[in-house]
Amino acid sequence: MKPLVYVVDTGPLVALFNRKDPAHGMVRSGWGPLFGKFVTTGAVITESFHMLQPLAGGAEALTGFLRKGLVAIDETFAQNRLDAAVALMARYSDTPMDFADATLVLLAERLGTPNVLTLDERGFRTFRFSGKRHFRLVLQDPLRDSS
Repeated sequence: MKPLVYVVDTGPLVALFNRKDPAHGMVRSGWGPLFGKFVTTGAVITESFHMLQPLAGGAEALTGFLRKGLVAIDETFAQNRLDAAVALMARYSDTPMDFADATLVLLAERLGTPNVLTLDERGFRTFRFSGKRHFRLVLQDPLRDSS
């Protein structure tokens, strides 16, 4: 059986290392029992460092987590991927979709996975990939069957 693949958004990474974040407990308890491959994008890592930098030890904690290889970082900044992300952001301008979200939607499409660890319910319940596929918000919908 092939392990599940999960794309990881900024919110859970920040909440994981910030005990004062309202989602800290949900992220720790929801992520803990998951088994599989976790992948994110350079845009998400950049956003996460920006949000964790004011927190004492936040950036260091994220760096240590990444050093252990617990989350792989997919290349985000190749020109063709930048172009695709900008086009996707334009398509979802009414939601709105930021650059990091666009990179995750494109990553999920490339990996063929609906599984996303995010706190952005509004966005990821609206966004679609590979045509009309819906995302599975793993932290909010842990008992739903994944495909």
